[in-house]
Amino acid sequence: MECTYKKNAIKSQLEKLQSGWQPPALPEHIPQGDMPGDRISIGAEHIRKAQIIFRELCGKLPQVLEMCRVEKAVIAICGGSGVGKSEIASLLAFYFNTAGIGSYILSGDNYPRRIPMYNDAERLHMFRESGLRAMIQEECYTEERFSILQKLQGEEKDADKAYIENYPWLSVYQKGGREGLECYLGTPEEINFSEVEHIVWQFKQGVEKIWLKRMGRNDTQLWFQQVDFSEIGLLFIEWTHGNSDFYQGVDIPVLLNSTPEETLTHRKQRSRDGKTDSAFTSLVLEIELEELKQQAKKAKIILSKEGELWSYEQYKENMREKEEMSYGD
Repeated sequence: MECTYKKNAIKSQLEKLQSGWQPPALPEHIPQGDMPGDRISIGAEHIRKAQIIFRELCGKLPQVLEMCRVEKAVIAICGGSGVGKSEIASLLAFYFNTAGIGSYILSGDNYPRRIPMYNDAERLHMFRESGLRAMIQEECYTEERFSILQKLQGEEKDADKAYIENYPWLSVYQKGGREGLECYLGTPEEINFSEVEHIVWQFKQGVEKIWLKRMGRNDTQLWFQQVDFSEIGLLFIEWTHGNSDFYQGVDIPVLLNSTPEETLTHRKQRSRDGKTDSAFTSLVLEIELEELKQQAKKAKIILSKEGELWSYEQYKENMREKEEMSYGD
C-alpha cells in the first residue's frame, strides 16, 4: 500500500528551515536507533557536528526529493565503529521530527547473518584458519610452532604484532589471517545486505508498514516488529557499512571520519563488547576503516573528527597526511 505522505510537504518545510533554522532545546531523552540494548551518550561535540550536518542536509535534500516518485529520502550515517553515528543520527532525526519532517532511524547492526556472539566467533575463526593455511602455503608450519601459536591463541595474543620480534614466522600467520578476515568483514558473507536493500526499496516505494528485524546478543533476542512509515519522509541508516557497495538506495551517504585509536576509545566508553582492547579487535577496526576509505568517494557529506566539512579531495589529502605521520612515528 502506498503512503499518503503529502507531495512536496518535505520540500516546503526545508525551504523554511533554510531561511533561518534555530536548534531546538534538547529534552533529557530523545528517540534513538532501533538496535536493542544500544546506549547513546550525547555530548557537546555530537550536537555541534549534528547541527553542521543538519544544515548541509537541508541544502541537499530538495534536489534529491525532486527526483523521487514518492517524497522520501534515505540518508546513511556511516563511519568507524563507535565514532558517534548513533548519537548524531538520533540528533538529526530529532531536529527533523521537531521541524515537522517525519524521520526514523534504522540500525544496520540488526542485519548480520549471525547474532553478535556467533559473528564474533566466526570472525576469529576466519582469522585463525586463514593464518594457519598461510603458514602451510609458505611452508613454515611445524608442530612446535603450532604449540606456541596455540598458547598465544589461548591468551588472545595471536593477532598482536609485538610477538613477531620473538616469533618471525608469526608475520605469515597474521598476514594470512588479515587477508582471510578482509574477505569476510563487511561482505554479504557477514551481512544480509539484500534485506536492508529491500527495506530501502519498500520505503522509497511508499509502503506504509514494513517489518524490521531486531537483534540482541543471544539466541532468544531475535524478532520482527512492524513499523508504520506512513508519516515518515526521511529514513536514517546508522551503520558502519551504510555506504557499502553491496546494497543500493541510499541518497545521501554521510561519512564521519575517525582513526582506529579514536574509534577504539569511543567503543570502550559505550561498552560495546568485553574485549575492546584486544589486538584482534584493533585489527577488525583497522579493516573496517580501510573499507570506509575505499567507499569515501561516494559520500555526499564528509565531516572530520574536528567537525570540518571536507570535499573528497580534502579527505584524501588529510588521510594521506595522517598516514605519513603514523609511519614517521
